[in-house]
Amino acid sequence: MNIKNTVLTLLLILLLIVPLFYYLGVFGGYEGFKFSTYDYYVGTERLEEGRFDEGLFISTAAEKINIGVQKEPLYVRVSLDQYSDEGQEGPLYVEVNSPTFRMVEFFRVTPEGDMVSVDTAGTEFQRSDNLKNPNPYFKIQDFGGYTNDLIFKINSKVPIEFDITVSPQSTFFDNFTRRLVIISAYFGIMVALFLYNLILFFSIKDEVYLYYCFYILFIAFAQLSLSGYSYPFLGQNPFIYEVSIIGFTTLSSIFVIPFFRLFLKTSEYVPKYEKYLYLLVLVYVVALVLRLLGFVSQSYSIVDVNGLVLAVAFIFIAVKVAKEGYRSAYFFLFAWSFLLFGLVVFILNNQGILDLGAYANLPLLAGTAIEALLLSFALADKINILKKEKEKEQHDKVEALKENERLIKEQNFYLEEMVTSRMKELELTLKNLKDTQTQLVNQEKMASLGQLTAGIAHEINNPINFVSSNISPLKRDIRDILELMELYREKGKLEFSAESKSELSDFEDDLELDYLLEEVNQLLSGMEDGAKRTVEIVRGLKLFSRIDEQDVKEVDIHDGLDSTLVLLNSSMGGRIGVRKEYASLPMVECLAGKINQVFMNIISNAVHALLDHPIEGRSPELFLKTSQEGNYIVIQITDNGPGMPEHVRDKIFEPFFTTKPVGKGTGLGLSIVYTIIENHKGTINVESELNIGTSFIIKLPINQK
Repeated sequence: MNIKNTVLTLLLILLLIVPLFYYLGVFGGYEGFKFSTYDYYVGTERLEEGRFDEGLFISTAAEKINIGVQKEPLYVRVSLDQYSDEGQEGPLYVEVNSPTFRMVEFFRVTPEGDMVSVDTAGTEFQRSDNLKNPNPYFKIQDFGGYTNDLIFKINSKVPIEFDITVSPQSTFFDNFTRRLVIISAYFGIMVALFLYNLILFFSIKDEVYLYYCFYILFIAFAQLSLSGYSYPFLGQNPFIYEVSIIGFTTLSSIFVIPFFRLFLKTSEYVPKYEKYLYLLVLVYVVALVLRLLGFVSQSYSIVDVNGLVLAVAFIFIAVKVAKEGYRSAYFFLFAWSFLLFGLVVFILNNQGILDLGAYANLPLLAGTAIEALLLSFALADKINILKKEKEKEQHDKVEALKENERLIKEQNFYLEEMVTSRMKELELTLKNLKDTQTQLVNQEKMASLGQLTAGIAHEINNPINFVSSNISPLKRDIRDILELMELYREKGKLEFSAESKSELSDFEDDLELDYLLEEVNQLLSGMEDGAKRTVEIVRGLKLFSRIDEQDVKEVDIHDGLDSTLVLLNSSMGGRIGVRKEYASLPMVECLAGKINQVFMNIISNAVHALLDHPIEGRSPELFLKTSQEGNYIVIQITDNGPGMPEHVRDKIFEPFFTTKPVGKGTGLGLSIVYTIIENHKGTINVESELNIGTSFIIKLPINQK
C-alpha cells in the first residue's frame, strides 16, 4: 500500500468515526441518570407472596451489578430518590442495560408494602409496542399511590452483569436512536466489506479473501448478538440467541485462523508456531459445547481467556513475521492494534474502571470496524503484487500457448475418436437405464399385485374356514335326526302303541330335538353368510382390478374406494378407524383399474404411516371425502399420522424417492400415481403438517373429452 492509499484510508476512518462520536453525544451528550446504589436479593423467600421485605436485600454502592450465573431469580431494588431532574416533565423510562435477560418483571411498591406487577419484558416476552429496543425497559407515568421504590425480578441463563438507568422520554428515544444508528452503520460497513472482499475472491480466486469474508461476517454477527440486535433475526428464540453470542465468536475463530495463516504465510515464516493456532479454535469449540450442555459460567470464562490469548498470540506471531521482512505483517499489526485497543477498553468498562454507559459495546464495534477496513485495504494491496506476478506468468503462458497449440491439434483427432466411443457407451448405458426403469415399474406393479393377492387370500380364508368348521357338527346333527327318523319308521311298522310313543318321546328328550333343529338352522345360516362374504370379496377384487374393462368407461368412484378398503382390511386389522363423507357424484369416465391403483397406493401408504409411526394418545384414523366442483370431482384422502417435513413433501412424486428402509420400497408408487392422474387430465396435490397428518387431494374431470 503506497502513501496515497494510506492517507486516504486514515481520512476515511476519520470521516466515519468523528461524526459518529459527535452524533452519539460522546463530546457532551446526555445519556440519562444511572443508579449508583442497588439493593439485591437472590431467591424467592416471602417476595413471591407479593409483600416487600426490605430485610432480605443486600445493599451495594457499585454502579453495576455483576454476580455471575444465578439459578434463582434475582430481585433488584432502586429508589427514585436518587434521581433528581426537576427540569424534565412527562413520563420516565427505566432501562435495564442487558439484552440477554430472559425475563425482567417490573414491580411498584404501595405505601402498605405490597408489590404490584406493572410490566414484564425480556427475550421470552414480546412487547406490544413496535420499539425494537434490545434492553428491557419500562415506562413510569403514574407517580401517585406508590413509593419511589422500583423492584425488578430478573431470570437469566447467562452471567448477570448490568446497570439501570432512568431518563425522560425524549432522552430515552434519543439514546435508542443513536444506538440504532451506530449498530446500523457498523453492520452496513461490515456487510459492505464482506461483499467487497467476496467480489475480490471471485475475481482473484485467492482463498485468503474467502476466509476473510466470513471472518468479518461472523465477527459482525457476534457484535450484533452482544448488543442484542441479532435476537429478532434468530427466530426470537432465547436459547438460540444466548448460544449465538459464543457460537458466532467460535465461527469467526474458525475462519480467522486460516486467514491469518494465509495472510502472513506462517507456514513459510514461523512454521513451528503455526501448528498451535488451531488449538485456539478447539478451545472455542469446547466452550461452545459446554454452553450447549449448560455449563454457562465455564463457557464464558473460557471464551474471555481464549480471546485474550488469541489476541496476544496474533501480535506475537505478527511481530515474528515482521522481523523476517514480510510487509503484510506491518499492515496486520497496525489493523489488529485497533481491535486490541477496543477489546482492552471493553474489558476495562466491564471491570468498572471506565464507564461508557449505554455505549459499552462501542469500543469493540469501532475496533472491529476499523480493523476490518484496514485489513481490507491490506488485502487490496496484495492485488498489486499479484498483478505483477500475473504479468510475468502471462508472458510465460504466451510461450506455452504456442507449444500447446501444436499439442492441441494432435489431441483433437484423438479426442474425436474418444468422443465417438463415449457416445456409443452412453447410448448403451441409456438403454440399460430405460430397461432397468421398466423392470422397476413392473416390480412396483408386482408388489401391488402381491399385496392384493395376500389380502384376498386372507379375506377368503376366514369365511372358508367358517364353512368347513361347521360341516362336522352339521353332519353329526343330521345323523342324529336320521337315527330318530329311522326309529320312527321301525316303530311305525309295528303300529304306534303307548309304550312306543313313550319310548320315542324319551329319545326326543335325550336328543333335545327342538334345540337340535334350531342349531341346524344356525349352522346353515352361518354357512350362507360365509358364502356371501366370499362373493363380496371376489366382487371387490373384480371392481378393483377391472380385468374385464380395459377401455375408458363410466364408473362409480365410490365403488373403487370401497373395494380398496375391503382389500386393505387385513392390513388395517381393525386398528385404524375409517370415516367416509361421500357426496352424490355422477359417473366418471376413466380407466377404472388405473384409478383403483391410485387409491391402493395412496391408502396403503397412509396405512403404513399410521401403523409404523403411531402417535401416543391419538387413535389412527383415515378420512375419505368426495365432492363435485363444476365439471370435476374431488377425492380427498386424509390421515392423522406423523405427516411429512417440507423437504420430503416436495420430492414424493419423484421417481425412486422413498423414505422406507432398503428393500421395503422402490420409490415408484407415487410417481406412478402422478402419471396416472396426469394421463386422466387431472391434478393431485398433497398437504402435510408434522404431527398433524397428510392429505392427498385428487381432481378428475367427469368427462375425458
